[in-house]
Amino acid sequence: MATPLDREFVRAAARAADRSAAPPAAGPDEEPAGVTHRALARRVKTLVAAYRSPDSALHGSRQAIAAAMTHLRALRAAQTPTGLFADGDNVQSPPDSAFTVNDVCDAYVLAADAGPELGEVTAVLAEIAGAASGALLTGGVHTPNHRWELCAALARLHRSFPDDRLLDRVEEWLAEGVDIDAEGLYSERSAVYAAHVSNPSLLLLADVLGRADLLDAVERNLATTLDLIRPDGTVETVHSRRQDQNQPFPLAPYLPHYRLLAIRTGRGDFSRAARLAAAGGIDDPDLLAQTLLTPDLCRPLPAPAAETLPRDRYLTTARLAARASATAHTVVYGGSDVPEHRRIRSGLACNPTFLRLFAGDAVLDAVRLSRGFFDLGPFRAADMEQLALNRYRLTETLTAAYYQPLPTDRRQDDGAYRMADEGRFSAAMAFPDRPRDEVSHTTVVEADLREDGADLRIDIGGPRVPWALELTFRPGGVPEGAVPIGDGRWCLTTGPMTYRVGDDEIRIEAGVETGEPLAGPDRSDVLRYDPGQDYTVVGGTDATTGNRVYIGGHGPQTLTVALRARRSAPVV
Repeated sequence: MATPLDREFVRAAARAADRSAAPPAAGPDEEPAGVTHRALARRVKTLVAAYRSPDSALHGSRQAIAAAMTHLRALRAAQTPTGLFADGDNVQSPPDSAFTVNDVCDAYVLAADAGPELGEVTAVLAEIAGAASGALLTGGVHTPNHRWELCAALARLHRSFPDDRLLDRVEEWLAEGVDIDAEGLYSERSAVYAAHVSNPSLLLLADVLGRADLLDAVERNLATTLDLIRPDGTVETVHSRRQDQNQPFPLAPYLPHYRLLAIRTGRGDFSRAARLAAAGGIDDPDLLAQTLLTPDLCRPLPAPAAETLPRDRYLTTARLAARASATAHTVVYGGSDVPEHRRIRSGLACNPTFLRLFAGDAVLDAVRLSRGFFDLGPFRAADMEQLALNRYRLTETLTAAYYQPLPTDRRQDDGAYRMADEGRFSAAMAFPDRPRDEVSHTTVVEADLREDGADLRIDIGGPRVPWALELTFRPGGVPEGAVPIGDGRWCLTTGPMTYRVGDDEIRIEAGVETGEPLAGPDRSDVLRYDPGQDYTVVGGTDATTGNRVYIGGHGPQTLTVALRARRSAPVV
């Protein structure tokens, strides 16, 4: 009995591939000038998949194969004598070349299965793979996810060109252990790299090596990601340690992984996520090749499980809490790496946003808190404690110092003391050898997540310094009840304000428990976001864009902020 197929899904995947493959197939002899090696390999794979698929408009097209050969010649020319590809800022990079080789090897399987009619394509693909094999076998990496991308390339090479040395090298990398934590997050906590690198690589390795533990890692990550899906169809990234921490990431790239595991395990929650990932249409040109290489993807999805609301999740390893209800979706975050490492760096979680709130089309994208304390930047919690169900406390203590004269035994007649960094400033002053007088500043934020929003209590301690709470709303609405202060900014004091988009709204009301009155709209020196000297010293910023509402004053101060969502038609 024939296995039933989801014809609509397969046709959608074919249309996505055709949109990418049709232009080069229309001009098969046109040289792909300026195209990167990774894009060249992906085009070849897509062209061969379109040629192979009965659902593609390019099925059996000789022009598609001619275009593939043109791209293959360009790809071979981009290969250096080492077998690696020259492109981008990662020079002679084994993992960056592995991305290309993974597509080359998949294209090889698709072409080889077609038989002699694609013999020339198969031969060139084998030549490119063979030339790269040695460098990938011995090469190194420089990010956590690179290990799994490189391993996937080695496994694919072994799949088509068996060599035990390739498997031995894969086992050497895998012996380090997959970097997935107790909550199901990879160490980089990045949606981009989970969707595009770690999950697909580990799925491939699980298949080639027969490793059920690798499949289990992917399933755990996908299960956790279910609680990170936001109402706008994106995946939460505020906790990421990579470049996606400051930008939204769509759910769509997770589609093949949710779909495959839903089909193989029968999980209705994964089926629901797969349907949601495809809700905006299928635009991934690589998906057609995946259906040919992994036929299980073409089977019908199991019945989706209904989403249970309200839903709560606290990821202890990332210090991120989310509460979803029919009215509001609220995220509280206290997992920055900056307090521990005292620096802004690629590979660290640096985003100072500590709260988001979704109320249908009304979205509060970011709540941040600036303090004018030695230019050390905005509040980033060093600790997050769960006080009770849906109640959290975020805390950060900043310290700066004034330094005393060096002890007698540490003084030098020539005054040439070693350069040292004291956490905010570097100088030839041998800071660690000096007695210090410390100045401290402590911020405590308590968040009580409700079904219709959140209650915040913000305590700003230490010396008298200016502070500003910045609430950045997604464009599309206008703050009502706040005073405009120019350049897409508003000031809120103790009166309520409402941010309304259509019939959805978020209401904000602030009050002072202790301390001075709040700053008025004339205090532009207070009502601003300061990214801190790590950004400003190089002329940079991590400031948000959108409609920004400020509440400000001078500490010490205790502030309460009530955030309430109202939906015209709550999700049920």
